[in-house]
Amino acid sequence: MPRPSTDHVRVTRRPDGVAHVVLDRPDKLNALTLGMLDELVRTARALGRDDRVRAVVLRGEGDAFCAGLDLRRALRDPVGIGSRFVPRPWRGTNTFQEACWVWRRLPVPVVAAVHGHCLGAGIQLALGADLRTTTTDASWSVREVRWGLVPDMTGTRTLAELVGLDVATELTLTGRLLPGSEAGSLGLATRVGDDPVALAHDLLAPMLEHDPTALASAKRLFRHTWTSSPRATFARERRAQLALLTRLGRAGLPGSADRATAGRRAAD
Repeated sequence: MPRPSTDHVRVTRRPDGVAHVVLDRPDKLNALTLGMLDELVRTARALGRDDRVRAVVLRGEGDAFCAGLDLRRALRDPVGIGSRFVPRPWRGTNTFQEACWVWRRLPVPVVAAVHGHCLGAGIQLALGADLRTTTTDASWSVREVRWGLVPDMTGTRTLAELVGLDVATELTLTGRLLPGSEAGSLGLATRVGDDPVALAHDLLAPMLEHDPTALASAKRLFRHTWTSSPRATFARERRAQLALLTRLGRAGLPGSADRATAGRRAAD
């Protein structure tokens, strides 16, 4: 993994185990640099190894969630683009893709809290979360076509999971801006309101009451079966449930908050 050239991703932790991952480049509307992509990947992997983390909120500092990739700055570093463009065979993603998809790999729920601009790489990062909250007036856009590009940071897959082929095609081919209210009605956002961070915590609150191993298993199950055949899905369901039942037989039925630090299975 190339070493980061910036330091614009920070983490804050709450007593309830929720970690906030904050894009902290507000003077550029949190536009992503190549170094920030590295930081996002490393940050997510570190959080995934920390059993104290029960959930993650992705958010942006200042006036925007993320205005996309800082393409002008990135193009000044073709070697940096090239090194991050090569996929890792054991993961199936390159750094651009992993910066968004790595949140799906975490064994805990991840919510993106969107306000202001959520454009291009920013919308792909938001779609990489499990759930999304947004203000009604946030600006969402699959923006790449305006630069003569296509969404290549896992956006084609995540769009396909959330909206129909016609809607995904229309959003991608037009690159139009849509408000957060429309993002909610289309299914891109899970909740719409005035305070997306508060909405994110409202979504997470009931999840934090449950056994983290079960949450990790459920998240992994959906990630691996959403586009698979019924036969393959049912087989994965059986394997996941058998592992959980075996664990319950050994440890007994879980409580709620008192088991918040129970061991978790990796989401990979």
